[in-house]
Amino acid sequence: DLPEGSFLMGSYDGSTNEQPVHLVTLDAFWMDQTEVTNSMYALCVADEACSAPHRSDSYTRDGYYGALAYADYPVIYVSWFEAEAYCTWAGRELPTEAQWEYAARGGVTGTTYPWGEEIDCSRANYNNRSNLCVGDTSAVASYAANGYGLFDMAGNVWEWVADWHGPYTSTETKNPSGPASGTHRVLRGSSWDYFGQYLAVAYRYSLSPVNYAKNFGLRCVELPER
Repeated sequence: DLPEGSFLMGSYDGSTNEQPVHLVTLDAFWMDQTEVTNSMYALCVADEACSAPHRSDSYTRDGYYGALAYADYPVIYVSWFEAEAYCTWAGRELPTEAQWEYAARGGVTGTTYPWGEEIDCSRANYNNRSNLCVGDTSAVASYAANGYGLFDMAGNVWEWVADWHGPYTSTETKNPSGPASGTHRVLRGSSWDYFGQYLAVAYRYSLSPVNYAKNFGLRCVELPER
């Protein structure tokens, strides 16, 4: 469980869509420790509540989804709609953008990454400019957890979140859920083939919710019963 609390969302020196930095307060919530894996997602498909991923391979592997060797690797090639369907099936929901960033920070204030300022292949699966750390997805929890016990909040695969993409407000907010409508949904956390700056906890990426790719995945949250 992640405790209720407040944090400064956004970045003073990042992209303009990460500004203004603003105070956000969140109720407590529970979050998947890892990205949803192939084996976890397959249970939803077997239950006929989820569509199978759009492709069963990965960047370097002909067999990926459905292969026992990659059961504990993140599911990929899922759109926002399929990510939402999985979380609904699991009795959960996609995290809001604010919940995701709060969780990614792991209780640490003011750092670029969940662990601090430096980044290398011992900390995350990404493209470190000299070479790809792995060159494809890695098994979930292959790297150290952050301060909230969550794995792969930076790197491995981009994660769909609930919000429509829109500008931030400078006003203090509680449990924000983003704009009421839009054209693009937000992804967070970056992936195995993106450079280090995109793994920053405040970095925002957005695409049409129908998109899917070799590096798009998800994780879910659940609010405690009130």
